Amino acid sequence: MTTRRVLLQAVPALWLPAARSSAQSYPAKPVRYIVPVAPGGGSDFVGRRVCERWSKALGQNLVVENIGGGGGVIAAQTTTKAAPDGYTLMQGYVATHGTSPATRRLPYDPVKDFTPIGMIGGTPNALVVPATFPVDDVRGFVEYLRKNPGKASYGSAGAGSLTQLVMELFKQQTGTFMVHVPYRGIAPAFTDLMGGQTQAMFPGLAAALPHIRSGRVKALAITGNVRQPTVKDVPTLIESGFKGFDAVQWYGVVGPAAMAAPIVAQLNETLNATLAAPDMRELLATEAVVPTPMSADQFGRYITSEVGRWTALARERKIQLDD
Repeated sequence: MTTRRVLLQAVPALWLPAARSSAQSYPAKPVRYIVPVAPGGGSDFVGRRVCERWSKALGQNLVVENIGGGGGVIAAQTTTKAAPDGYTLMQGYVATHGTSPATRRLPYDPVKDFTPIGMIGGTPNALVVPATFPVDDVRGFVEYLRKNPGKASYGSAGAGSLTQLVMELFKQQTGTFMVHVPYRGIAPAFTDLMGGQTQAMFPGLAAALPHIRSGRVKALAITGNVRQPTVKDVPTLIESGFKGFDAVQWYGVVGPAAMAAPIVAQLNETLNATLAAPDMRELLATEAVVPTPMSADQFGRYITSEVGRWTALARERKIQLDD
């Protein structure tokens, strides 16, 4: 046997114990958990509640760090540049790994530049109209739009947001027309909706609930596959006969590309165990989020499908924010 062959055989033998030792000792220090929004709000709430419980399952602290700005771009870039050792994670969500890649050029690839860890869960979007609007169900809303072409407008949390894309999907399927009015966030969009300046919107259910309960807006339908207990009388769009409306405002966990498989497996297992606790379901219900545990591979495929579906819609509806 030549010296070269001996060396080639020796390398795996030397490397494997080190890799196993590294995986077995993980995590040996606190884990940085990046939330790509400013403190406060639904995404931050979800991240902090999950990390509180996940830390116990993991046996090490997960330290939440809010990095807002650029619609999640700064947080995503920070994550992609971190060492893939399991000590930097990020709460990816539908904007960073779905709608933003579909509507603008980004300095990161939502699939290639990240390691999927697992899904946390999602909250549906609700089709809402002002309380005084003369319809009470989604079929009546479609009829109104067809009888009054060009007279209705809809608000969104911003150009390229999920609130815009879901409504564009609705317009595409129903063959109706509404003028898009983008706002800087969901709060001012609600102000004009309740004031009658716009006639419809597709906000996340958590943001809509206070206004639904106050009676200032009516919920006609929600996205997703199942009805929600907080609005149990509101049907899903799917059961109302509209295909492809399983879209939700989802949250999950990703890390930098090329993380070691044993560490990913450990993170995924402990995350899913955390989400399975009954009290976690109750905590997340505060933001109308339904826990949706997945394997890391399943979550990776989910991200790929989300980027694909919204990219196809954005191209068809000519929504490209870099033009």
